[in-house]
Amino acid sequence: MVKEEKLKVGISIGDLNGIGGEIILKTFEDNRILEFCTPIIFASAKTVSYLKKQLKINLNFNGIDHIDRAVNGKLNVLNVWKENVDINFGREDKKIGEFAIKSLMQATQALKKEQIDVLLTAPINKHNIQSEKFRYPGHTDYLNQELEGKSLMLMVSGNLRVGLLTDHVPVKDISKTISEDLVISKIETIHDSLIKDFGIRKPKIAVLGINPHTGDNGVIGKEDDTVLRPTLAKIKESGKLVFGPFAADSFFGSDSFTKFDAVVASYHDQGLIPFKTLSFRKGVNYTAGLNRIRTSPDHGTAYEIAGKGLADNSSFVEALHTAISIYKNRKQYINLTTNPLKKQKA
Repeated sequence: MVKEEKLKVGISIGDLNGIGGEIILKTFEDNRILEFCTPIIFASAKTVSYLKKQLKINLNFNGIDHIDRAVNGKLNVLNVWKENVDINFGREDKKIGEFAIKSLMQATQALKKEQIDVLLTAPINKHNIQSEKFRYPGHTDYLNQELEGKSLMLMVSGNLRVGLLTDHVPVKDISKTISEDLVISKIETIHDSLIKDFGIRKPKIAVLGINPHTGDNGVIGKEDDTVLRPTLAKIKESGKLVFGPFAADSFFGSDSFTKFDAVVASYHDQGLIPFKTLSFRKGVNYTAGLNRIRTSPDHGTAYEIAGKGLADNSSFVEALHTAISIYKNRKQYINLTTNPLKKQKA
């Protein structure tokens, strides 16, 4: 029997002054994780050694200069840079932002070349990463530029999945950003992802309204009546099980979300506040809609606790498991849909 090849998981180091290094190293303190994946951190052996010492984390790793030297059964660290890094936990630093982007860019190139199977990103600081080479609000927008497909931020925690019509858009611009084309495109992406990435044959999708009480028949805004309702009706005609718009204020508190495979929020905080409340320490940020897989923990750099050994790596562990699960689901979907005999048997 041929032994199954372990998935290669590429990991971008994130903001070194934050908790990214800590949650990565804490995760791989558990050697059992190495039984089902081969992790490769894009950073430097010097930097990881420093983090180990400062955080008093006891684990061994394999430093490599070429990605094809990665060893199964070990935590691998690919040397993306060789210079010393001045790490000051809890401090925003433009130079540290440059190292975060070096890690992300090289990991993304490896993902594009299929040198790694999935990408797991540690948190970055959206302000200190900005430069002439990198002008993106965050990971999602950058990956959308580098990979094939249309990216969509999908927050995942077990059976709770929350997608966004608009993500990093100022509140004042939300209503004019949401159009029929945007709604159709985003729901198509989520629907496709639920089938291919999560193995759900006939997904049920709920859509939250734009305005309070979905506009109250135009009293509190007309966008729900002029854009959302007619667009959702049009989508339903194609056979998709799409419902709404629902009033967002009571949707999660009443457990209505449990009746659906995914919920589509109109804007960032409408979806992420309830999601993070319900999935505290277990949430995962998944970039759906692209030809490659990327996940991330659902929190930021947490400067206030960086370097103190207090960081909880639960969300990072969930992001790792989610990436591997999606990879396997997607592979199975491809096998079933490209081989008529297997499809018929299934």
